[in-house]
Amino acid sequence: MPTPAPRLRPELLAPAGNWECARAAAANGADAVFFGLPRFNARLRADNFTLEELPAAVEWLHARGLRAYVTMNTLVFPSELADAEQFLLALQAARVDAIIVQDLGLVELARAVAPDVEIHASTQMTITSPEGARFASTLGVTRVVLAREISMRDMARFQDEANEGLPPLEVFVHGALCVAYSGQCLTSESLGQRSANRGECAQACRLPYGLVVDGAVKELGDKAYLLSPQDLAAVAEVPKLIELGVASFKIEGRLKAPEYVAAVCQVYRKAIDAALEHREEAVTEADYRKLELTFSRGLFSGWMHGVNHQQLVHARYSNKRGPLVAHVRKTRPDGSVEVEWTGEPLRPGDGLLFDSGGDQNRQQGGRIWTAAGARGNHLAFEQGRIDTARLRPGDAVYQTDDPRLDAALQKTFARDPEPKRERRSVSFAVSGRAGEPLRLEATLDGTPAKVVLLSAVPLDTARNRPLTEAGLRDPLGRLGETPFVLGAVHSALEGETILPVSELNRLRREAVAALEKAAEGKAKPAAPAPGVPALRRLLPPVPGKADPAPATLSVLCRTLDQIAALLASDQAPRIYADFEDIRRYKEAVALVREAQENSSQAEIWLATPRIQKAAEQGFFKLIENAAPDGVLIRNLGALDYFKTSPLRKCGDFSLNVANALTAQILMRPESGLGLETVAISYDLNARQVEDLLRSAPPAWFEIVLHQHMPMFHMEHCVFAAFLSEGKDHTDCGRPCDRHRVALKDRVGMVHPVVADVGCRNTVFHGRAQSGAAYVAPFRAAGAGRFRLELLHEDGPSARRIYETYRRLLDGGTTASSLIAELRVADQLGVTSGTLTVLG
Repeated sequence: MPTPAPRLRPELLAPAGNWECARAAAANGADAVFFGLPRFNARLRADNFTLEELPAAVEWLHARGLRAYVTMNTLVFPSELADAEQFLLALQAARVDAIIVQDLGLVELARAVAPDVEIHASTQMTITSPEGARFASTLGVTRVVLAREISMRDMARFQDEANEGLPPLEVFVHGALCVAYSGQCLTSESLGQRSANRGECAQACRLPYGLVVDGAVKELGDKAYLLSPQDLAAVAEVPKLIELGVASFKIEGRLKAPEYVAAVCQVYRKAIDAALEHREEAVTEADYRKLELTFSRGLFSGWMHGVNHQQLVHARYSNKRGPLVAHVRKTRPDGSVEVEWTGEPLRPGDGLLFDSGGDQNRQQGGRIWTAAGARGNHLAFEQGRIDTARLRPGDAVYQTDDPRLDAALQKTFARDPEPKRERRSVSFAVSGRAGEPLRLEATLDGTPAKVVLLSAVPLDTARNRPLTEAGLRDPLGRLGETPFVLGAVHSALEGETILPVSELNRLRREAVAALEKAAEGKAKPAAPAPGVPALRRLLPPVPGKADPAPATLSVLCRTLDQIAALLASDQAPRIYADFEDIRRYKEAVALVREAQENSSQAEIWLATPRIQKAAEQGFFKLIENAAPDGVLIRNLGALDYFKTSPLRKCGDFSLNVANALTAQILMRPESGLGLETVAISYDLNARQVEDLLRSAPPAWFEIVLHQHMPMFHMEHCVFAAFLSEGKDHTDCGRPCDRHRVALKDRVGMVHPVVADVGCRNTVFHGRAQSGAAYVAPFRAAGAGRFRLELLHEDGPSARRIYETYRRLLDGGTTASSLIAELRVADQLGVTSGTLTVLG
């Protein structure tokens, strides 16, 4: 039987919310850790590290052979760019290995300020396709953290020959799953003035909701947590992910305890090592139990195998549970509970939770005081702890804590792991044919460092014992006292060839010496260039004060009736069409073309979906084939796809333009993107919008004045999950075509749910919001382009909304009159200020 090909060693990347978690990661097999600082960090509730601690933290990690990645994975507002520059200088000086970034402008700033620090595109950058990865690569991104919604089938497409040269991939393998696409969730800010894109997620997805179908609340039994996914556990998928060439396996959890970090690192270290050695070592029940006990809302493979709407969200609870261990058999007058174990009995000291259904915050639990009976199934608890009258036979019992497991895990990081000489993995690739030199390429794994050498003597035809990958591992693997270990060896030699061992040894020594120099250079960060600070050099020139251009108003429509109503207005606007069924885009274009023949000045632009996956370029082709006046671009993949298109182009809010650097990347002519404007991110409040307008040419920007805030945008389909038994679009029966669905929150607000062409759902805020009160200061700052967005409004309502805002821009009405007339929320962004809802 042939020896299996060696596999590239992936990195195991662990979260570190504090020093204890860093020790737990180092002691239990992590190769790298990621952590945040007090600002520009998407987990502000974690303990985090301070700037003062940073040099010591990085030195401590490096001494133990771990790489140090710092998260700067939030949007950066205009007034914060100077502080971000200082943060980057500190990271460079501390020898941080990489930063994890969401903001496109921050990528450019990091390249200029911290050239020795690698740049990893955060999952917050919402990269879901090879096209998106390619665009990020052009900015200087050296690794891409894929959206959690990407399946292994999709990952394989990143490795296609057509996608050669893309940055290495990092994939989440364990931990909490956000129901919404990271970087596209506006729920916390819309409902509670806390932006997820600023590290302040309020976890609205973990709250209970009622399902409203065609205007009536649907009874779902014990299902209330309709947007709360189970936690991701892809340990069984480790061999396949290695086969797919994933470079880094990421564990979520900077808010989790060090025991969680230790347990998850142990299990995944074991699984990775077994897969690399081609050992058929299955993950054991004990391993899964360890994962469940340290933190679990239920474990599932997430989107690794594609969507499964019947399993991802069970909807019965959203809080932490351990493994299911028993069911209630009966209760006793003395307050004890008799249970029926599903496996091994628990012991006194173990923690339990009784699931009696209903509100999870009223469920009972506690530690076992005594366990009597033949199988230890008569359980007694602290007096008064359990109200047995609320328990029923059959209630599920979960184990929430195991003191013995906790003690074993704590022992692993009770003391600092010993420092060790860091040995980096080096991979070799050889090629050539008889009569020509052998070409040796040596790569320092996980870095761009690479050396290419040619042999001094040509390859000869082998009479026996030709060079093979297995045979090359011995001479190339003699790395002795060097700071390297052998990684993968790949051979592309043509025919049966041979080269003297002495020549192979010489090539190895030269390659190692060159890589050592590269590693030393990395250890000594370059000093910042003297002269003008990088930020000042990078920012676009600010135009002088001038009268604002005449105000233009566009409208995003979601139905043909809305479009028809707007075309009947005296001043028909630019129309953006955003339809669930994009095959109907041709009808929208035809409707506007007919109006244009009758002297209408209207334009028709077509919106791309907010998400595009590897096999979904057909959506873009449908837009092109409809021949609109322009395209509204909503994702990085569309930026890459349409850059050569003759269609006019604008960027939407989902590109997360929050500062002048990001805007400049998208707007400058040399980018080749050809955008005419970009919509400002919804994360900015009114004052920050004014700051942005004054820090870049105002003509670059479009401001959305009226919309139902798109809160959750998600792969999870509410229609399929709760109105069908289907797992995906192939067997759900498409209830989205027959029903109008909404979610009712705890305060009674009803939020519409809309499906798109990719069967992704958007939950919109139930009340429209308006920035009408800010039009005057925006105009004073130079803004001239504004937009309205419609949802379910009928034709007459659509026209009334448009004409009312048109009068506002023309000076024919006031903001307060408009708000009173339309009864909308007086709000533009909610990251500061209060939310005012007018009745």
